[in-house]
Amino acid sequence: MIKKDKLSAKRVVESNSQNREELKVDKALRPQVFKDYVGQEKIVTQLQIMLEASKLRGEPMDHILLFGPPGLGKTTLAHILAEEREVNLKISSGPILERPADLAAILTNLEVNDVLFVDEIHRLSNVVEEKLYPALEDFKFDIMLGEGPAAKSVQLDLKPFTLIGATTRAGMLTNPLRDRFGLTARLEFYKPTDLLKILERSAKLLGCAFTTDGLYEIAKRARGTPRVANRLLRRVRDYAQVKSNGVLTKENSKEALSILEIDKDGLDDLDQKLILAILEKFDGGPVGVENLAATLGEMKDTIEDVVEPYLIQQGLLKRTPKGRVATSLSWEHFGKKPKRTGESISLDFPEP
Repeated sequence: MIKKDKLSAKRVVESNSQNREELKVDKALRPQVFKDYVGQEKIVTQLQIMLEASKLRGEPMDHILLFGPPGLGKTTLAHILAEEREVNLKISSGPILERPADLAAILTNLEVNDVLFVDEIHRLSNVVEEKLYPALEDFKFDIMLGEGPAAKSVQLDLKPFTLIGATTRAGMLTNPLRDRFGLTARLEFYKPTDLLKILERSAKLLGCAFTTDGLYEIAKRARGTPRVANRLLRRVRDYAQVKSNGVLTKENSKEALSILEIDKDGLDDLDQKLILAILEKFDGGPVGVENLAATLGEMKDTIEDVVEPYLIQQGLLKRTPKGRVATSLSWEHFGKKPKRTGESISLDFPEP
């Protein structure tokens, strides 16, 4: 059984509105072993090979970097790796590790082959990142004792461990840090068929009566994200229990998701507002993300990290050097026609 240490109660960013009970449900629904994990087949195969090789050699796994949009299973994979390796899992995040002393306190308490999971690793401070390099390569940690001329450097020996870093913004990692990971893996959005398998497992664990059509309706609108799928499952379950006979049918799912303002393609209220703002207020774009953030009253990071990845993946939005541009699919989705044609404007001036 894994011993999970909560290194700090501080939460940097609360990106969803889950309460404590919902967080407990999410934890209960999380797969604990690879056989229960659905999707990301290529990454899972690579991790399983690395895991088995480390067991055969009796060594810690190489350091791993997982990146991709939120909710795709980066934290879940860290839990599974620690569980399958039968070692402890310690969890922290980049913003929490403000000083080298914070990092030293964690590293010196790791046991042999333990797994350290650092979420939002791109937000590590420069001074902490510099201290992390020798720890990753040589399992050494240098600390300074004293101040001024009397200060001296002391090198601490660390027990071999595995660092699993997770980030939604891999481009913000420095090259020296990225190069120290033995495996770099990008998690992709899930297909509805894979989300259906996840929802079937979750519904059984929650004790919900369901039809396959009812769950597939949720899977189609879950933005390709397991976390969103499980959240929608709980909301549809609430609707079915209050307004119907408690069975998650296709009709119940449609009605519940309509109340939640999630359309047939999985676009929620914020997605629709963003696309409509580009179409109606900026004639389809291009428009800068700062203008969109001001128009919607949202943070720029929220738009870039949470909203845009799915819209781009669905072909509804393009990022260009001049700004965001709505595609023809966006015009079709909302039943609108461009106010201007796609003809190019000539900039040639007549000769005098």
